[in-house]
Amino acid sequence: MQPQHSPSSPRTESEGRSAWKSDIVSGFLVFLIALPLCLGISLASGFPPVAGILTAVIGGVVSSFLGSARLTIKGPAAGLIVIALGAVTDLGGGDAQLGYRRALATIVVAAVLQILFAALRTGTLGDFFPSSVVHGMLAAIGVTICSKQIHVLLGVTPTAKEPIHLLAEIPHSLGKLNPEIALIGVISLLLLFGHAMLSKRIAVLKRVPAPLLVLLVAVPLGVVFDLDHEHTFTFSSEVFSVGPKFLVNLPSNLLTAITFPDFSAVFTSASIKYIVMFALVGSIESLLTAKAMDMLDPEKRRSNLDKDLFATGAGNLLAGLIGGLPMISEVVRSSANIGYGAKSRLSNFFHGLFLLLFVAFAPMLIHRIPLAALAAMLVFTGVRLASPSEFVKTFRIGAEQLIIFTFTLGVTLATDLLVGVASGIVLKVVVHLLNGAPLAGLFRPEIEEHKAEGQVVLRVRHAAVFTNFLKLKKQLARHAQAQHVEVDLTDAKLVDHTVMERLHELEGEFSREGRHLHIRGLDQHRSLSAHPLSARKKGPKSTLGLSS
Repeated sequence: MQPQHSPSSPRTESEGRSAWKSDIVSGFLVFLIALPLCLGISLASGFPPVAGILTAVIGGVVSSFLGSARLTIKGPAAGLIVIALGAVTDLGGGDAQLGYRRALATIVVAAVLQILFAALRTGTLGDFFPSSVVHGMLAAIGVTICSKQIHVLLGVTPTAKEPIHLLAEIPHSLGKLNPEIALIGVISLLLLFGHAMLSKRIAVLKRVPAPLLVLLVAVPLGVVFDLDHEHTFTFSSEVFSVGPKFLVNLPSNLLTAITFPDFSAVFTSASIKYIVMFALVGSIESLLTAKAMDMLDPEKRRSNLDKDLFATGAGNLLAGLIGGLPMISEVVRSSANIGYGAKSRLSNFFHGLFLLLFVAFAPMLIHRIPLAALAAMLVFTGVRLASPSEFVKTFRIGAEQLIIFTFTLGVTLATDLLVGVASGIVLKVVVHLLNGAPLAGLFRPEIEEHKAEGQVVLRVRHAAVFTNFLKLKKQLARHAQAQHVEVDLTDAKLVDHTVMERLHELEGEFSREGRHLHIRGLDQHRSLSAHPLSARKKGPKSTLGLSS
């Protein structure tokens, strides 16, 4: 057996002298990914391009030392674009600058809520939201991003505003595309998808950030097309205009980019809606990312989710006060960070430091980046969020999961994130009731506890579903010193996919701690699909085949 190390030991933390070199390399490579993504996310959110940089710098230089998730990268994320752009549009009343400043105010208040969430130890919030609802929400965000950024990639300004109408306008934009801008955008998109495909076969490509390849091609193309100067050109008998408006525009002095929030409308119903969305969606995404990165951590270190939520809230508070976007623990950059060999929280710090130095001393290099290249990166991100493979994976877990997934996606596209997520949760509760789960047991599970011969047995009656899982997890946490814990689901009429997934995660956590968690009593339940974590229903199968 390997010797055990305490969480505070230098070897476990990997923050000694042997780690910093790996962290500098990883931080630099993540910086190369983060730079264009921060700019693109800012522009897509209706914020100034530098806003994303400010957030990433705060997330790296400040929040990295406040949080507990050692290998996550904090910064702006595509998942919050829809909320940020909605806040700027709705709160500004046609005035983009006013909308930006009022959106900053909602970020500040949402940050205070996140800090309050952390103080109340609500880090388990990530365990409440059903996977199908969360993935449906993310898919809707992906579709929305693509619907807006495809037009930027083509060099066309659309007339529509809503995602569904923007998608319908794509054929018109294809017919009116700007050839030079579209060439930069399409080549950038091909590089991103080509890198994703080839890196699976050619290992060395995994070490080369795809956004860096895009910049190495897009920036020279922008120079060749002389995008730095306003001019026209003729193509196929049509005259097109290009110029600096197709390039990133950054202030020459970083201090001049600081913008203070406008709190004049912070208590209006519109502002409150965005405060709630920033706080909830940002917190959920951050918590899910932190949990996912714990699973990828080579040393299998567990994060204190409440502490990490505090770090996110504190970072958002500072970002909102000086003009930045909201931040989360971002999954793509965090995964890359681990892949590049990061050992500790210093990699996040170095990524933020490199961003700060680059923007402070080389802003004119950033000005050379074509907006079409940034749009291509966002389209690529959007396609990954709403990939057809997500529908297939969801269907394999269970047909009912696909129904909830697509319903959440559709309602979100038709309304907004808050209504979409709430509708998905309501549908899931309805599905539970259709499958015989007792109403009383949905929110207050009956759990019998027995102790015998050094073993703790928790017998769950009625139902084990997402709405009551937090109580089960809390009861499990009371026995943190028990070496053997058993969850008996024999008397549960329904065990949903969310609980199956969470219990599977807990089995891994127990194992890493040298403990044992055993799940029993499912041999009398019917699995609703061949997936090992599909929902289980006791008794005859429903004619609708529904559960979750």
